[in-house]
Amino acid sequence: MPLMDLIRARRSVRRYADRPVERGLIEECLEAARLAPSAENAQPWRFVVVDDAQVKARLADAAFSGVYRPTRFAAKAPGIVAVLAKPDIVANRLGRAIQGTKYYLIDCGIACQQFVLRATELGLGVCYIGWYSKRGVRKVLQVPRSHDIVVLLAVGYPDAAPSKPKPRKQLCDLVSYNRFGDGAQ
Repeated sequence: MPLMDLIRARRSVRRYADRPVERGLIEECLEAARLAPSAENAQPWRFVVVDDAQVKARLADAAFSGVYRPTRFAAKAPGIVAVLAKPDIVANRLGRAIQGTKYYLIDCGIACQQFVLRATELGLGVCYIGWYSKRGVRKVLQVPRSHDIVVLLAVGYPDAAPSKPKPRKQLCDLVSYNRFGDGAQ
């Protein structure tokens, strides 16, 4: 599929077929993520794939309870990938100190998008989950304090036809040339 068609086809999937995802397919998505660019080639990302039903149930109870209940749908995904970062590397320390930017978050975002696009190409559905208990995830997955839990990715075969695309802003409302305000608002 041409890249722009793939980008247009991608949707956040919140309902999954009751069908396991083959590890080989998850590994293809992880390979796409691994190849992502990063600041100073730091490659801060780490991944914990949860595909065991018992571990996933414990993770769901810990991550999606209480105030985090709205993202409980992720518990029905056949797999959940915890995206971690090891941020205490030179590029990220300097970036945060000088620019105020946590480059590892940008790097992990790029890696996640490559994961998601590959998943879409393979017929899988993914939803980024940013609303979860980090403390619960850290405890269940035994994530050391040296690593930040950046996002969870719910992964599975979609249970329904893709939804219609949500309205997007027009390019002319987002882009300015040579100075701000000549288009972007």
